Amino acid sequence: MVTMRAVISTPDGKTRQLEVPEDRQNALYGRRIGEVLDGSLLGFANVKLKITGGSDKDGFPMRNDLPGMRRKRILLTSGVGFHPKREGLRKKKNIRGNTIGDDISQVNFVVVEGKLEETKGETDEPAKTA
Repeated sequence: MVTMRAVISTPDGKTRQLEVPEDRQNALYGRRIGEVLDGSLLGFANVKLKITGGSDKDGFPMRNDLPGMRRKRILLTSGVGFHPKREGLRKKKNIRGNTIGDDISQVNFVVVEGKLEETKGETDEPAKTA
């Protein structure tokens, strides 16, 4: 099983990265990009989180318009996974589907309701050295 990370973005522009415990990973399997979840799945009370994307264990990005959990090689003109250097450029790229499976190593969330509360041991400041 792959270690899963959650990257949570807040409306004020800050992000938090945390590791998802194995017992909570099962609750994320089968969810799709665009779904809104309760924050208690990741340990945050009174927060609603929206799935915005992610990447698999090999670094291939998830794409909203590719259904399922599979990885597929598709022809892209723009969007997630390909940013053309000039107009009209197309390229075949490997892309992961929009559903979270056991191969996904990172899931991106955005806070849509509520506020992330500071949890014990987590700070935005670097550790001070003596």
